[in-house]
Amino acid sequence: MLKTRLHNLLTVKETAKYLRIPLPTVYYLVQRGQLPAIQIGGRWRIKKASLDKDILKKDKAGQPTVLVVDDDESLQSLFKLSLKKIGLSRVVVGTVKEALVALAKQRFDLLFLDLELPDGSADDVYEAAKKIDPELPIVIITGYPNSEMLDRILSKGPVTVLKKPLQVEQLQQTVRILGHKDAARLAA
Repeated sequence: MLKTRLHNLLTVKETAKYLRIPLPTVYYLVQRGQLPAIQIGGRWRIKKASLDKDILKKDKAGQPTVLVVDDDESLQSLFKLSLKKIGLSRVVVGTVKEALVALAKQRFDLLFLDLELPDGSADDVYEAAKKIDPELPIVIITGYPNSEMLDRILSKGPVTVLKKPLQVEQLQQTVRILGHKDAARLAA
């Protein structure tokens, strides 16, 4: 195990956990040459540095992925259309449960989070997201900027807060500030 870590190699099980995909999927991808792997002693080892560079695109060459958690269907549509126009991959969900499932399945570059969700507390989504990726930028979207829940989240770390009703310009500016270079192309 120590040798594996020294050479920046992951086991298939470690890779599944790192990528947050099912174990059989890792085997499938490795066997088809779609994951950077080598065989050592009859067992597959996956090159973590290559995963980061080629698969997860930590070198910023890939399309950023945004998770939007809001139960308002009109706001979901605004996010879907606006983020698509500027080339952002997006996952839009409406509940805490769906958000936690999405966070467990894949990595995100940005999270838009409504405070008022039908099945639970936005605190749960915030904490799960920060546990997975402490550096994940989180934007709170709320119609209640003076709420106790927002105070709790703000006490845990810095977040950006957007007040509802959300305007396309606010979304454009927020995405640009948080680092997406093509946000200026966002049209109303």
